[in-house]
Amino acid sequence: MTNCWIITEDLAGTRNQCIALARESGFAYECKTIEVRAPWRYLMPWMRYFTPQYLTEKASLLRAPWPDIIIASGRKSITPALWVKRQTNNRSPLVIVQSPVIKDSQFDLVITPQHDLYRGDNVLQISGALSVISTETLQNAKKEWQSCFAHLPQPHIAVLIGGKSRTHRVTMDDIDNLLGHLRTLVAKNYGLMITCSRRTPGWAVQKLRHALSGYAHVYFWDNTGVNPYHGFLAYADVILVTDDSISMISEAISTAKPVYMIRLSGGSERFDRFYRHVIAKGFARWFEGKIDTWNYTPPQDLIDAATAARELVSVR
Repeated sequence: MTNCWIITEDLAGTRNQCIALARESGFAYECKTIEVRAPWRYLMPWMRYFTPQYLTEKASLLRAPWPDIIIASGRKSITPALWVKRQTNNRSPLVIVQSPVIKDSQFDLVITPQHDLYRGDNVLQISGALSVISTETLQNAKKEWQSCFAHLPQPHIAVLIGGKSRTHRVTMDDIDNLLGHLRTLVAKNYGLMITCSRRTPGWAVQKLRHALSGYAHVYFWDNTGVNPYHGFLAYADVILVTDDSISMISEAISTAKPVYMIRLSGGSERFDRFYRHVIAKGFARWFEGKIDTWNYTPPQDLIDAATAARELVSVR
């Protein structure tokens, strides 16, 4: 079996994309978490020289036996991943997930979303983020969470709420507008499954929980116990997701269920390009309070990426 190293910072969303690619490719993978010391971390990925001594004691060891293929993601992972490739005498191909910012002939494959505008002969453009969500994942989650969600009236609406990021923020108006729409859905006897993220401000979580706690057909996850996120996606007939996370939107789209994006304050041109793409493709729509259903074929980004990664190994 092909041995793969996944090199990323300790960022779940970034790491999960790489894991999804390794699994779909059929690679035996090992996750290597890197944390670069100051001042070198501020020079990544432009600094070309690297030694493992630049890593903190929290980082994984980078030492032989070396992998057959390397999958890396995140700007600070680029220089360490190139160093690992050199230790293999450049025999192990290097796959970069998401835009690496820099160009380098040692990148064998760059898998990047179209809205990042990163182009090149070795670039595979995808719609958004690689998703770990598969038909098998949803089937297993539906069995696991049946006792929790089966009593909710249909249609089931999953509400995925993010929060503050470099580009977005959560305001009182955002939460008030969302609550108004959710109360309308409750009045129509929709079954709501609501979850907030670690980035959701505490005051917003409390306000949502308090406002919706009296309704029998609302399931609000309080961040205790097992995360029902996959169960939400499995049971949902329609998915509402805040617009601050390309990963969350991409995972919602991978279910082939109707996806509505909830506007938060802030944004960027990069996000706007992503919104325009998924709307033009019929994957998602903006949420204005009304629920419709529609059909679409979700993007096959993970399958295409895995095919390209396996080809790199086969021609070694």
